[in-house]
Amino acid sequence: MLSDDLASASLGIELLEAGPGHATMRMTVTETMVNGHAIAHGGYVFLLADTAFACACNSHGPVTVAAGADITFVAAVKLGDELVATALERTRYGRSGIYDVTVTRGDEVVAEFRGRSRTLR
Repeated sequence: MLSDDLASASLGIELLEAGPGHATMRMTVTETMVNGHAIAHGGYVFLLADTAFACACNSHGPVTVAAGADITFVAAVKLGDELVATALERTRYGRSGIYDVTVTRGDEVVAEFRGRSRTLR
């Protein structure tokens, strides 16, 4: 799945680690990701977290998609920041699942994301 994800690849998102129900991704904030307030556009932070979520929820094999997701931005992200998104499966039930993703800059949490997944038939 990730090898066919041109959106994530074009942003330089790298897979650091993956296994059943978890994934860790890295992205560096570039000039084109910074908004008019000189901070990273929240959509890019969301996309990094969403990519980690996608890798984690697809780690079991069947094609799984997002049923919904939300994010809380905790700290501003700036040009040049290296972000790491770590996704962890909280539960799977039937064809549904819940995953939490923490986005960090070094030891500092910059965002928390919760994704709800649905496995396709």
